Amino acid sequence: MTPQLAVLLPFYNAEATLAETLDSILAQTFKDFVLIAVDDGSTDNSCDIVHDYIKQDKRIELLQVGHQGVVAAMNHALEHCSAPICARMDADDIMAPKRLALQLDYLNANPDIALVGSRVRLFPEEIIQDGFNEYIRWQNACITPQQIADNIYVELPIANPSICFRRHVVLEVGGYRDGDFPEDYELLLRLHQQGHQMAKLPAVLLHWRDSTGRLTRTDQRYSRTAFDRIRAEYLAADPRLQQGRPLAYWGAGRVTRRRTAHLIGYGHRPQVWIDIDPGKIGRSYEGAEVVAPHWLVREDKPFVLSYVSNHGARELIVDDLESMGYSCGQDYLIVG
Repeated sequence: MTPQLAVLLPFYNAEATLAETLDSILAQTFKDFVLIAVDDGSTDNSCDIVHDYIKQDKRIELLQVGHQGVVAAMNHALEHCSAPICARMDADDIMAPKRLALQLDYLNANPDIALVGSRVRLFPEEIIQDGFNEYIRWQNACITPQQIADNIYVELPIANPSICFRRHVVLEVGGYRDGDFPEDYELLLRLHQQGHQMAKLPAVLLHWRDSTGRLTRTDQRYSRTAFDRIRAEYLAADPRLQQGRPLAYWGAGRVTRRRTAHLIGYGHRPQVWIDIDPGKIGRSYEGAEVVAPHWLVREDKPFVLSYVSNHGARELIVDDLESMGYSCGQDYLIVG
């Protein structure tokens, strides 16, 4: 009989943390699942650890596909499994005991939701830097489908190893894609582009391990530039940028202009730049003048893209835009 859910666990040289991860999966209160562990060509004792667990629990299956990368590993797992619901997991993280039960219940109760994540807790606390803590604070505040849609161009709004999704939906949009971009963010952008709703449970159901060796820290596919490129690709195709409204880019500093270059390369040039720095107001970049925020108080509203990435400033800009009658998603978007 086909299990209700499959846990997809790609791993590569994860012997230091794999047993703890497997223990947390097998300790789930929900039991009707298969665990598909995909070895991405490990050269350490990771496979031996999985074999030892298979002797104790027949719900575990091991796929050995050679060293092809996490995208190939995930697609192998998707093609191999038959369960209608899949939960993503990394080999150095820890599931809360009720994670699978709560996410499955949510998807069963909300057939219009394609993917659900959860809030996460970072560990070990002693190595977490302030910037990552701030990112998680922001991410954990994106809960509802509307909040996730409104923030999809800021940053990855759902921690990848916390997601649980309908297998047929991910297969229908093409599975995971490989390229010079973060595959987890690209998948969420693609789901959003094709009209699928995503949500997050407000409970902390994943303990997300940070380390200096994480791919997100060492692989160029997860660099700031890679995020900027893939974000601009999907933003350029967003219907709200196709409606003929002039664009106003909020932020005229050098770093911001460098990041907007990706979107400008797709032909989306600003009518104006918005900035609060008196030293920039009156200058021109890309043929558009830098103006103060009060320029936006007008009947013919442009569509505003705020590229200011500082979290404190971001909230102030949102307050300013809302006070001027601009609505998120309708009149402006925050871009990471």
